[in-house]
Amino acid sequence: MTRTIATPGQFLEMVGEILGPSEPVTITQKMIDQFAEATGDHQWIHVDVDRASREMPGGKTIAHGYLTLSLLAGLQNAIYRVEGVGRAINYGANKLRLIAPVPVGSQVQLTQTISGAERIDGGVKVSIDNLFTIVGQERPVLAVETIGLFFDEPAA
Repeated sequence: MTRTIATPGQFLEMVGEILGPSEPVTITQKMIDQFAEATGDHQWIHVDVDRASREMPGGKTIAHGYLTLSLLAGLQNAIYRVEGVGRAINYGANKLRLIAPVPVGSQVQLTQTISGAERIDGGVKVSIDNLFTIVGQERPVLAVETIGLFFDEPAA
C-alpha cells in the first residue's frame, strides 16, 4: 500500500519512521540482459547463463549491483507519494554498499527509513536510508543513503 505524505513539510515529523517494504520485484535474465545492453557491462557473471551454471556459486547469473540500485525510484514511488509538492529532485546518494549478490530469479524488495529532514528555501531536504533485501533472506543485498529535495507547491 502506498503511503501518502500530505506536504513536503510532513517529512520533518517523520524522521526515524520506517516505510515499506515494497512489493517484491523478480529479477529476470531479460532485465539483466537489457541492463547490460544499456550500460555496456557484459561481464559473464551477469549475461552468460551457461558459464554461470558451471562456475558461479548457486549456478546462476547475478544482477548488476547498479541494476538493483536502479530499481529504487520505481519501488520508492510504490512505497510513498508526496502531495502538495511543486517538484522533487534527486540530490544524490551517500554510502552505497553492494553487500551481497542478487541471483537471477530473486525477488527483491525495498525498505526505507527517513533518517533526516531539514527545511531549505522553498521546501525540505530529506535523507533516506534504503535497504534492498531478497525475500526470505535477512541479510541486505544493497544499502544506500539517498537525498531528495522536495519543494512546496507554489501558492496559487
